[in-house]
Order: sequence, then structure tokens, then C-alpha cells
Amino acid sequence: MSLILVFLDNDRGALSPSGPEALTPALELAETLGARLETVTVGEPGHAGLQQLGLAGHVVSHPILTDYAPEAYGEALAQLADHTGASVLMTLGDDRGAEVMAHVAAVLNEPLVANVTEITDASGGIEGAWEMIRVRWGGSLLERARLRSARKLLTIAPHTFEPPESALGNPTAASTFAPDLADHLARTRVVERVRLAEGLTLATAPVVVSGGRGVGSAENFAILEELADLIGGVVGCSRVATNNGWRPHSDQVGQTGTRIAPDLYIACGISGAVQHWVGCMASKQILAINTDPEAPLVTKADYAVIGDLHEVLAALISEIRSRK
Repeated sequence: MSLILVFLDNDRGALSPSGPEALTPALELAETLGARLETVTVGEPGHAGLQQLGLAGHVVSHPILTDYAPEAYGEALAQLADHTGASVLMTLGDDRGAEVMAHVAAVLNEPLVANVTEITDASGGIEGAWEMIRVRWGGSLLERARLRSARKLLTIAPHTFEPPESALGNPTAASTFAPDLADHLARTRVVERVRLAEGLTLATAPVVVSGGRGVGSAENFAILEELADLIGGVVGCSRVATNNGWRPHSDQVGQTGTRIAPDLYIACGISGAVQHWVGCMASKQILAINTDPEAPLVTKADYAVIGDLHEVLAALISEIRSRK
């Protein structure tokens, strides 16, 4: 029986919260192809998290794998694929997943299809050609691709699939795999960590209130800050606001900033260039506030308020305060 192997990243023992998104298409694929599905993570601290998923799994263990090391990860996963005879190796295409899979593809000398959103035809079986749709150019277009290789390597576009809601079976002990890694593979690895500010971030906040050119100045972001504080969110911005010096780059939502997926995205005075849309399109709901009813983000939003953002936000804040 063919084997589908899903790499689930962990950070010092904690499985990536979004990593299991890749399990959803993998489960569908395993059912379609009649294949086994197994998981893998790197580093002994990830053993417990992997075990709780209820799937057969592997923990890659080696003295140099004490922290994130993309070259070593890639070599180790390639060796595991050979060891298990895995026909498919896939993971979530976040920053680390994409980097690791690029190394895996280089080691195995196989093509890699990145940022897959849908596998439309796998009727050719494990070794046949597959057709799939993937995100290109930072999310500004979709490409229909065909993969012809005996071993399939792919990454799943983040925020495309919902992860399984619960464990897929009883806790299952993962087997340990010890790869043969040369010392030079540790040349790219995490050796020091700087503690970041605690609290919500653009990437984790359930609500993001963003401002663009229409806000008008750095001082005018105060009303966005007030709204965000009231509804448990954080403030973001468009590239124009960053370029004008109104907000730091760390607040930027977009292709060259942070890609977000909050429950609610409130875009204030943002026209919505394609680069910004790429950063916010995974939001569950989008509310656009703009004076231009034809602005790209207004036409794509779930809800829109046409009017001056300062007046609209002032009224919204007043109503929220009265209800509280």
C-alpha cells in the first residue's frame, strides 16, 4: 500500500497550530488513492503533540536537531521518505514548511508544487500525473498545474483548509527515526531567540482594524487604536501608511507585510491594491469603510460602509461604548 507522509512542524515541542491544515487534503487524498497516511515531526520534544493526533507517526531525532535547522530538516525528511518508501510528502506552505520542502526537493531531485489549494485530479494514481490548482504571484493569480513524478512533493497554501476538529483516533505512539546527518548541515539553524512582546499580533488577532491613505496622518490612527482596544483587536495598515511613516512596517498587512486570517478584518480608507488583498483575503469576514464605492476592496468585502471613516468610526465607537 502506498504511503502519504505529512510533515507537521513543531516549535520546541508545540506543534504548529496551523500545521494540521495539511492533514485535511491529505486525508481526502489517502481515501481517494487507498493509501496509508502517516505524520512526521522533527525533534523529540514534538513526540507528545504528534502522539495526540491519533495517527501513525515518526519523530526524527538527531543531536544537531535541537532547534530549527532547514538544511538538516530537509535532509532528514528526504532520508525518512526513502526509508519508509513514501510516495507523497506534503506539509503546510508557511514560511518554515516552504523552506524545508525546498530542501527536501533539492535532496531528492524531485519537482515541488508549492501553495496548492486543490487537487483536482489524482486519478492517475500515486505514480501517474496529478492535476492541481495552486496560488502564484503572492496570491494574485491561480495556476492549474500538472505534476508528473513518481514521488509527489507539495505544500498546501495556508488558510485554505480547516484542520480536523478532533483527534483522528486513539493516541498513537510515534516511532523514532535517526537520520545520518553531516555536521555541516547545522550551519543554518536557530542559535538564539529574542523574546517578543507578549499579547496579540497581526497574525494571531481575531480582529484587525487597518488604516490606509484615507486615515490621513499618524495621529489619526488614534481612533483605530480606540476601536481595536474596544473589540479585542489590533491595528494594521496598508503599504501607503507605512511608506508615509504613519505606522511601522511590522503593522503592514499585505504581500510584503503580514498575511492575516482574522475572524473580522475592518479596512478603513484602504483602496485595496492586489498586494494588500493577498494579505487579507483569508479573513473570515471583511468590512470596508471608504468614500469610494468602486474601490477594489469595497467590491470584494463582505460588508461595506460608504462614508468618511472618521465619522463612521466615531459613531461605531459611541455605539459600542453605549452597549457596554
